[in-house]
Amino acid sequence: MKWAAILGITVILVLMAMYEWPKMDKKMKKEKSAFVAITIIGWLLAMLLVFFPDMPGPTQLVDAIYKPLGKLLEK
Repeated sequence: MKWAAILGITVILVLMAMYEWPKMDKKMKKEKSAFVAITIIGWLLAMLLVFFPDMPGPTQLVDAIYKPLGKLLEK
């Protein structure tokens, strides 16, 4: 079942890239590299969520970092 989700996510990302890539000019090298980087990061995050669905989100990370700081500032 996980392999179907991986295949589906990969197909969607490939279709998205095939749709967007021709719209970018050849001179847009920074935009293309940013598009590739964001797409790969998104794919990696999607894979992590497929294999570890109970993974904590970014808000929980921010809470863990700043909660002690907030308690320190209250005193």
